Amino acid sequence: MTNIKEGDTAPDFTGKDQNGNNISLKDFKGKKTVLYFYPKDSTPGCTQEACNLKDNYHSFLNKGYVVIGISADNEKSHQKFIEKYQLPFPLIADTEKKIIEAYGVWGKKKFMGREFMGILRTTFIIDEKGIVEKIITKVDTKNHTSQILE
Repeated sequence: MTNIKEGDTAPDFTGKDQNGNNISLKDFKGKKTVLYFYPKDSTPGCTQEACNLKDNYHSFLNKGYVVIGISADNEKSHQKFIEKYQLPFPLIADTEKKIIEAYGVWGKKKFMGREFMGILRTTFIIDEKGIVEKIITKVDTKNHTSQILE
């Protein structure tokens, strides 16, 4: 569970996107940012979440948001995921989990009766000044846009 609270300054980061380009949070100062952490490319829940964000992408743009996804998958996996579902936003490959750990979204999970460590699906809404406005920890993958924009 994240130790970041609403009203905190979002931890700055730099990571590589699906094309090997560096992306930093500070690049988006002056814009609202949807920073969403998800467990794994091309899995059912992660695909639902990404496609929900894609299908409503113009709503985000119209409200001045940028959307950035982060998982521990590598750049090649992100490229395939983006190409397969025509995702219009960048995905950061955090294979070393530095950003994931900075945001406190690495933790114990349960699935089908077993426990393991993994990415806790979490979304941070960050304002134009880099302040965390909202944290969504109970992500509804099919209706995530409405959770963000409500």
